[in-house]
Order: sequence, then structure tokens, then C-alpha cells
Amino acid sequence: MAKPLEGIRVIEIGNLIAGPFAGLLLGDMGADVIKIEKPDGGDYSRAMPPMVNGESTSFAVLNRNKRSLALDLKRPHAREIVLKLAATSDVLLENNRPGALDAMGLGAEHLRAVKPDIVYVSVSGFGQTGPYRTRAGVNLTVEAFSGVLSITGEPDQKPMRPGVQTADMFGALFGTYAVLSGLVNVLRHKNGSVADVSMVEASLSVAAWETAGYLATGEVPQRLGDHHRLNAPYSLFETRDGRWISFSGAREHFFQRVMKVLGLSKEAADPRFAKSYLRKKNETALLDIMSPVIRQWEGEKLESALMEVGVPCSLVNDYQQVFDDPHMRERAVLAEIDHPRMGRQKAVRNPVRLQHDGPDITRPAPLLGEHTSEILRGIGYDPTSVTALAAAGVIAMPANETGHKETLTKPHSKEAT
Repeated sequence: MAKPLEGIRVIEIGNLIAGPFAGLLLGDMGADVIKIEKPDGGDYSRAMPPMVNGESTSFAVLNRNKRSLALDLKRPHAREIVLKLAATSDVLLENNRPGALDAMGLGAEHLRAVKPDIVYVSVSGFGQTGPYRTRAGVNLTVEAFSGVLSITGEPDQKPMRPGVQTADMFGALFGTYAVLSGLVNVLRHKNGSVADVSMVEASLSVAAWETAGYLATGEVPQRLGDHHRLNAPYSLFETRDGRWISFSGAREHFFQRVMKVLGLSKEAADPRFAKSYLRKKNETALLDIMSPVIRQWEGEKLESALMEVGVPCSLVNDYQQVFDDPHMRERAVLAEIDHPRMGRQKAVRNPVRLQHDGPDITRPAPLLGEHTSEILRGIGYDPTSVTALAAAGVIAMPANETGHKETLTKPHSKEAT
């Protein structure tokens, strides 16, 4: 059987995370993702460390299961190539500044003229309309604008950025959602679609508790450190050996089990802690009772005791501890793939597991321009035309067309004819 997206062709014109991670998710599910990159340097993340044998692992982790077409979109002949490619494609996914592709004659209406049912998805910082449409936006500034930073960190301290790239990833996930919805629409109604995904709005939409509270009461959410906005106890506690443990005692049966494990059943009967909302209201008093007791426990022993009674809990793990965990090993979270320059590489597999024909890694991240000639031949360009386009600097491709390629043809100033 075929993977869910086998037979779907996606053109990706993007950089860094939001567009490329969406393209990766589609490629993992079997889509033929053609990544268009500028000949001079390619995707910006190709220059990001850590580097292995001159190749960026940051780029590699975001661009597996793709083919690379090195194409200078500022040249007129490049537009002709993209439109020919679009005529045989199902999706165009991009995360450029709004208006950039329109100015090149590669906007949604241009592509719909050659492929009426194409799914055209744009991911940007502030969206395709509005006074901020052309305002530059990167992950940190989107987190700042959207309110995420205002609620992250300790009270009365400076805002703290999250440990992962939230805005980029939210944009990528909603971008993927838009692509898949568009493809379903084509299957059901034979219509294409144009989707505008704003990373600001994606970040705002996932702030469910915060926006719900503000819109209902007018009270502006504040930074709470590791505390939950609605529940208690639901935070981090330090143990005797310097580990930090998290657990939830928000629901009544969890609260009673936690307190019993800690030897605090008598304190659990205090009227101040009788209901969930009362525990939150009296959170400081509750934590003052619990914290000294928890500091007498070793982290692993407390985690084991709480797990035994079914309380959601975990020690705070670093990434080495995550990958070394026997559960993660049993689940085969790590995959391995051979890269032509970096050698054997480990990668985190797609988190979706299907009963059969699910996502996997079938090819490593491409070298810059690795598939340029192959892609152009597939849409009707003969070898002579490909050579002329390379000589004119419209495209770039590895100089050695046999085996793995080590150098790219250098762009020149003249257009191909």
C-alpha cells in the first residue's frame, strides 16, 4: 500500500523553520516535496551550526524527504520553470514576506492560472493583509507580539523566551493543517484553495486558557513561573538530590493520592483545599506544606511512588535522559539515515505511528541543487536546455552528475535563451 500522501507533489519555497518543517511533515507522509532554494547559499539554515563535514545538521533535521532545486527566482526564466512545475504539482507552500512571490509573478493567482486546483499556502509573521503585512517577523518577535513572552517567566522578572521555537512550529503545524484541508477540498469539490497562515494568530490561537480568561473577565494574564493558571498543585518541586519533579494534583483523586504518598493525608482534609478552585486560591499555603516534605525525597523514589498510584508525574529530564529512557528506546524514537557528506546520522522519527504505510525517512536532506537536473528533465527540459540555464545562472546544480555531488556550477550574469 502507498503512504497517505504518495502521488502528491509539493513545491516548497521557504527558509528556516515554518515553511520547511511543514514541508518535512508532508514529505514524511509520502509527498514529493521539491524545495526551491537560491543558488547562492540555499536555505538560510544551511549556514547554521552545528556543522558536520561542511553540512548543517540544523538544515538536515528540517529538510529530510525532499529534493532540492537550486533556482534564482529573481531571473525571468525562473518564473517559467516554477509555472511549468506548478502545472504538475498539487501544493505550493511558502513562508516568504507577503508580496514577495507576487512581485515575481508567482503569487496564488499566477499559479492558479496554470493549475486551477492548486493548494497555495502562505505562512508569514503577521499574515497577508493588514497594516503589518510586510513587517518583518521572526520567532522571538512573533512570541513577543502575540503575548507569549508576557506570560512566560517568573512574576516581576523579565519575560523569558520558551526553550523551543514556538511561533515557527505553530506556524508550521497550522500550515500543514491548511495544506491537508486544501487537499481534502480538492478531492471532495475539485476546487483549489489559497490559505493565509499568520504565526502571530497561530500563537494566539493556542493560548486557550489565557485568551479565554482575558476575554471573559478583562483581566490581563501575568507570568506565573512554573505554576498553572487554573490548577494547584500543578508545578515543579525540588527533591533532596537536586532533581525537579512535576506532577498534577488538580483533580480530586490525584490530590488525595499525592498527599497520601507524602504522608499528608491529614493536611489534605483542610477545608482550604477541599475543592480544586480552593486549592488554587490557597496555593501558597498548600505549597508551603508540600514543598518541605518533597525536599526530603530522592527524585526517582518519589516519581516511582507517584507512578505506582497512578498520579501523572515526571522528573525534569534533559535530552540525554530522554533518549536513554527505556520507554523511548522501546518506541524506537530515534531513526538513522545515511547522508552523502555527513555519514550515518541519527534523527527523531515522525511522532505519528500508523498501523501500516506510515511516515518514515526515505531520503536524507538534499545537498544544495542536488536534484536540479532531475526535476527539470521531469518537466520537459532537455539536457541542452538545462546546461544553458546553468550557464546563465538561472539554476545551479552539482558539477558531477554521477554519484554524490561535491560542487555546484557557479551562476553567471547572462540569462539563458
